Amino acid sequence: MKKLLPILLFAGFSSPAFADITHKLSSSVQLTVNAAATQVERVGNTYAVSGNGLDSTYGSGDSAVTNGIGGMTFDSGVGTVSATTFTQDVPGASFSLSQSFVQGDAISTSAPTVGAVSAYSDQVSTAAGTAGNLAGTITTSGAMTVTGGGAGTVATGQFVNELTVN
Repeated sequence: MKKLLPILLFAGFSSPAFADITHKLSSSVQLTVNAAATQVERVGNTYAVSGNGLDSTYGSGDSAVTNGIGGMTFDSGVGTVSATTFTQDVPGASFSLSQSFVQGDAISTSAPTVGAVSAYSDQVSTAAGTAGNLAGTITTSGAMTVTGGGAGTVATGQFVNELTVN
C-alpha cells in the first residue's frame, strides 16, 4: 500500500480544469404595422374537346372546316369558342364527346384599388393596419410590456438567456 501512495497523490493533484463561461442576456420588442396590399390573379381562357366516333365541322360556306375542333376568338382577353357541329360517323354506333370551356377574365387597364372588388376572379385585398394602442417597453430590470394595436398590427416581445461553457 505504501508503494501506491505516491501514485495516488499525483493522481489527486492533477492540474485544474480551465473553462470559459459566457453569459448573455438580451431583450427585444418588435412592433409592425402592415401596409395595404392587393393581390389579383387573372384566370385565363381554356377550351378542350375530345371524342371518338364523331365528325366535326365549324364555320360555314367556303370557310367551313371539316374534322376540326373549332377555334377561339378574343376580345380584351375574353375568349369565345366558335360553334362546332358534331355528327355521328356511323348512325346507331357508339360515340363519345366531352367539351369544356372556361372563359377568362377581361384584361384590366388600371391597377386595383385596395378594398375594392376588381373584375378578376381570384383576389385578396388587405387594408392598411392602424397603430391604435400598439406599444412595447422593456425596463432596466428586464420587465417587458407589449400592447397590441389595431387591425393589421403585430407586437412581439422576446427575452433570450444564453449560457455557454467551453
